[in-house]
Amino acid sequence: MRTIKKIHQAVYSPIDDLVTYRALPTQYIDYIDPFLFLNHHGPQVYQANNHGLPFGPHPHRGMETVTFILEGDISHKDSSGHESVIKAGGIQWMRAGRGLIHAEISSDEFKQAGGPLEILQLWVNLPAKLKMADPFYIGKQKEEIPSLSLNEGKVTVNLISGEMQNVQGAFESSTGIFLSTVYFKPGAEVTIDIPAQHNVFFYVISGELNVNGTAVRSLHLAEFNNDDDKLTITAANDSILLLGHAQPFNEPVVSQGPFVMNTQQEIMEAYQDYRMGKFGTWDE
Repeated sequence: MRTIKKIHQAVYSPIDDLVTYRALPTQYIDYIDPFLFLNHHGPQVYQANNHGLPFGPHPHRGMETVTFILEGDISHKDSSGHESVIKAGGIQWMRAGRGLIHAEISSDEFKQAGGPLEILQLWVNLPAKLKMADPFYIGKQKEEIPSLSLNEGKVTVNLISGEMQNVQGAFESSTGIFLSTVYFKPGAEVTIDIPAQHNVFFYVISGELNVNGTAVRSLHLAEFNNDDDKLTITAANDSILLLGHAQPFNEPVVSQGPFVMNTQQEIMEAYQDYRMGKFGTWDE
């Protein structure tokens, strides 16, 4: 079985009144190539007549964002002309590529009525050959996400990208990344094969899981060695896991603010291009 290198606790890092735990990067771990960044917002309950999410217009270049809406919603708008409201159970996948501006706020309905909110945003790197590719955005609701039922219904795998048991995920990753959210009922057990050369992204959203003999509690990220292809996961209680894996790019990573490139020079060019309006225009 694949062995665990270290278990990392997410760092409490609130943004305004938004409860936030950051699993990547922290002072103990920078990234798990090609997984760069994970913010876990919530869970919390917003009162009626709230301000919602605080992520107004901001730029990105050189990476992708995958956003998991567990509770609440997100109203997305970007400088490429995309707009959508994705509700609980849905996923947003955005490739920043050569650059765009986007905003992620709560819908007018959520701000008026309030309610529970829990959202995860994962940043996935792009290889050098795709960093300046055209941006795109796709949002899909819960009913558009394929799922697999395993272990006599005790395990449900929502397939975001990649393939499992001949079922294709909802999104096609241009870099072959597998992403899923996995829901466990008490007593569940599942064994998942992952190529040994792939890096694993294993973040426990809620509950507690035992993976290859080691307990991993909620708000913790397990960092694995590349020494085997099997993960055996058991759950004593209701638990939710964000599970991904990918071939590492093994390229330099230089990140600053909202930009992720391969060199400091490219970061400077990103800021310059943004100031010159090359990321598109923003109309309120």
